[in-house]
Amino acid sequence: MLAISISSFGQKNKKSESTKVKKDRKVKVLPVPAFGYSPETRAYVGAVALFTLDLYKDSLTRTSNAKVELNYTWNKQSILEAQWSYFFKEEKWFTDGKFHLSKYPDQYFGIGSYSEDTLGITFNSNRLISKIDVLKRVRKSLFAGIGLEYIKYSKISGDDLGTFDELRNQENFEISVDGIFDSRNNLLNSTSGKYANVSVGYNLGANEYVKTRVDLRTYKTWKDKYTFAMRFFNEFTNNAPNFYDMAKMGGDINGRGYFYGRYRDNNLSSLQVEGRFDIWWRLDLAVFGGLSSVYSGFDNLSASRIAPNYGFGLRILADKAENVNLRFDYALGIDGQSGFYVSFGESF
Repeated sequence: MLAISISSFGQKNKKSESTKVKKDRKVKVLPVPAFGYSPETRAYVGAVALFTLDLYKDSLTRTSNAKVELNYTWNKQSILEAQWSYFFKEEKWFTDGKFHLSKYPDQYFGIGSYSEDTLGITFNSNRLISKIDVLKRVRKSLFAGIGLEYIKYSKISGDDLGTFDELRNQENFEISVDGIFDSRNNLLNSTSGKYANVSVGYNLGANEYVKTRVDLRTYKTWKDKYTFAMRFFNEFTNNAPNFYDMAKMGGDINGRGYFYGRYRDNNLSSLQVEGRFDIWWRLDLAVFGGLSSVYSGFDNLSASRIAPNYGFGLRILADKAENVNLRFDYALGIDGQSGFYVSFGESF
C-alpha cells in the first residue's frame, strides 16, 4: 500500500534548518492520506501513519520503521494493517512482524501452474493474519530466533463455492525457527549488502506439515548511480499445506505482473532481478524481470510451467534523509497478464 506526502518533495540539494531538525529527531511520524493501485485491489484510498525510528543515535543501530494503514479499495475490500521492523540498541535484538485485518473479496482460479482463467470465481472472506519474529544477534549481521504466525479465514461466501471444497473457514498456526543474515545499508531501499533469511516452521491446522522458506538477496551499486538487486525465494512444504497457507505467486514481491494468488500450489520458487539507474534530480529509472513457478513437489518441478515477468518503473526520492523512494512499476506476464504498482520502498 501507499502513502504520498506532497510536502516531502523539495530540491535535492537543499539544506534548510527545518531539514536539519528533522534529521535529529529520534521518531518521525508522518500521518498522510493514502492512495494507490494494484491488480488485487484496483484503486484504493485511505490513511497511513509512517514511522521512522532512530532512538539510539549511534553508528551501530540502523534506522527502524513501522506503518499503520487503513484502506478501502474499488474491489470493496476493507484493510487494516500494521507492520514493523525494529532494531534494539546496537542491534543486539531485532523484531519484525505484521497485523492484518480485512474484509476481502478475492479471486480463485484453482491449484497449479496451468490453472485456467475461465475457472476463476470470486469469494468473500474475513481475514486475520498476525505474525511476529523475535531474533537475537549472535554475531555481526547474523540473528537467530523464533517466529509465531496465526492465520484465520472466516465467513467464506460466494455464488460458486459448491465445486470448491477448499474454500471454507480455516485456521493455521505456525511456530518457526529463523536465521537471518542482514548487512543491508537500508531496509526500505537497499543499495549495498546482502540478506539471507532461512525459516523452518511447524504448522498446525487442518493438516500438519513443515514449511521451509529461503529468501536470498544481494545489492551492488556502482558510482552512486547504478544499482543491481537480485532476489531468490523458495517456499517448500513436506506435506499438503492448509489451503490459505499455500504458496502464492504474483503480487508486488514474487512476480510483479501477476495477480497475487493467480497461481498457487504446495511450493514456490522465484528469481527476480532489478537494475536501478539515477537519471536526474530525484528521479530514478528501474528495469526488472524474473522467472517463477508453483509446483506440488520437487519431483514434478520439471513439468510445471515457468512464468516470466518483466517491466520497468520510475522512482521519486520522497525522503532524502532516510533514502526512501516513491515507486511506480508496470509489469507484464504471460497470457496477457499485467500489473501496475504504486508504493513506498522497493519491491525487495
